[in-house]
Amino acid sequence: MIRIKNLSAGYFGKPVIEKVTMEFQPGKVTVLTGPNGSGKSTLLKAALGLLPAMEGEVLYGETDICLLKRRQIARKAAFLTQSRNTPSIRALQMVLHGRFPYLSYPRYYGREDYEIARGAMDTTGSRQHENTNITQLSGGQRQGVYLAMALAQDTRTIFMDEPTTYLDISHQFRLMETAKSLAREGKAVVLVLHDISLALREADVIAVFQDGRLLCCDTPEIVYQKGVMEEVFGVGIHRMDTPHGIQYYCTPKEV
Repeated sequence: MIRIKNLSAGYFGKPVIEKVTMEFQPGKVTVLTGPNGSGKSTLLKAALGLLPAMEGEVLYGETDICLLKRRQIARKAAFLTQSRNTPSIRALQMVLHGRFPYLSYPRYYGREDYEIARGAMDTTGSRQHENTNITQLSGGQRQGVYLAMALAQDTRTIFMDEPTTYLDISHQFRLMETAKSLAREGKAVVLVLHDISLALREADVIAVFQDGRLLCCDTPEIVYQKGVMEEVFGVGIHRMDTPHGIQYYCTPKEV
């Protein structure tokens, strides 16, 4: 389990998040949400050691992240970034990059590495593209490859920064189902999302941020009842029972 205690972090000596305390639980899909600039991506980077803490601590189990080397962190937590370059290589070669934390230099992939990489592609539905140059894939297909690369790291925690951006609705559904499936396997899955309805419907835990502060971290039901998301996004949030379960939708906030 990764725990964050009184964490403050930011850039050029100026904090973006301040005194955040929360944990990422195995078997749970945790969604971080809030307006642009509220500190969600900064929190992910600090939790991965990509951004040093100004105050507080990040614990991997009982170990402070400051005591871990980059390779050790990469074996414990994977990161699907929001933006990335698209190199001209085959999809399978891209996924194999997820095995780097387990290889010495020069990197030679063994049979186990190929099995894990192809298994990750099966999980994300991208196996049929393994010999395709990723520059030739659609945005949704590329996302499946990049997610497979993160899964190939074989970590207990997976962070995803706005993974549904630019995806069509069917790929959004598939990605969220993959996230829930990973949680059922016992992994801690952490996503940054702006889609309120998707977060309320699919998350096990929702953490709401505003101006670098964690306002609420609880189940979707409690977050909905408190009206915290309505307040920070400035919208009305409603729900209805349907044959497919409770569905949420947003409307302009009444003045």
